[in-house]
Amino acid sequence: MAIAKAERLMNLALCLLGTRRPLSKRELRGSIEAYLEAGSDDSFNRMFERDKDDLRELGLVIETVENLDGDTGYLARRDSNRLPPITLDAEEAAALGLAAKVWQQARLAGAASGALQKLRAAGMPEAEDAYEVHSALEPRIPVHEAAFEPLMLACRDRRPVTFDYRKANSAAPEQRQVEPWTLECWRGHWYLAGWDRGRGAERVFRLSRITGKVRSRAGAFTADVPDVVTVRETVESWAGETATRTARIRLRAGAGYPLRSRAISVRERGDGWDELEIPYGHGLDAWLVEFGPDVVVEEPADLRADVVDRLRAVAKD
Repeated sequence: MAIAKAERLMNLALCLLGTRRPLSKRELRGSIEAYLEAGSDDSFNRMFERDKDDLRELGLVIETVENLDGDTGYLARRDSNRLPPITLDAEEAAALGLAAKVWQQARLAGAASGALQKLRAAGMPEAEDAYEVHSALEPRIPVHEAAFEPLMLACRDRRPVTFDYRKANSAAPEQRQVEPWTLECWRGHWYLAGWDRGRGAERVFRLSRITGKVRSRAGAFTADVPDVVTVRETVESWAGETATRTARIRLRAGAGYPLRSRAISVRERGDGWDELEIPYGHGLDAWLVEFGPDVVVEEPADLRADVVDRLRAVAKD
């Protein structure tokens, strides 16, 4: 169905761009096969109006002209739908090149490389790539989760989805119905922010905890989509960036530099360990587990218990 609609939109756009005079609905219906197959005039009219609105939403400027005989015609003038020349300086070109490298592990790698080649063919300057000289340094956003691509498309198309999700403290997954807003990468992990219909509130889901397939559902969103800043703040909060308390941990000397950079205070114990006071927010237990035997939680007790539970779950796997 999606392919058929895309083909229909493309044919309509070509007809409107290729004509020198306004075309009536009757002429457009006779020129596009999908419209000829419409069961009735009402069905065709609804299809045409939706397609026209979709093309306008995509940025095509469609003019409506009333002829002398009273018929309404449509056309898209080429001069109104021509993009201005793209000019980029060296710094902008370098930023685009860096962005293309970031996606080389994902399905977006082909699209990113292709776009970069087209821009270079159009005259974009070749920027010096600092990462070519020092090949050991290479920006990447790892995408290993099968849920990434369907969720990315669902966010783009504003389509509700359902998937099975296993929380960190749950033994079995449960089905969630979500209106996806955006995907955010935080400390090497991907998160989905969206509206959880079952709970009637915004939620953030870590993609690595999604089990099975992500399935799209018909229908429009029922909740307003917040702006990007709000969504990003939500992701950061659920990823452990919004601290409400402080925690005291022991950290092996010479290890855990990301933790040290966030520490409120650091005290050398003299036994190969340092004592740190760090901000404590949602998700800190998951982050501490990543440092393995180099971290020991002193307090609070609930954080220590959460870290121990996570380590035991990892040991069972």
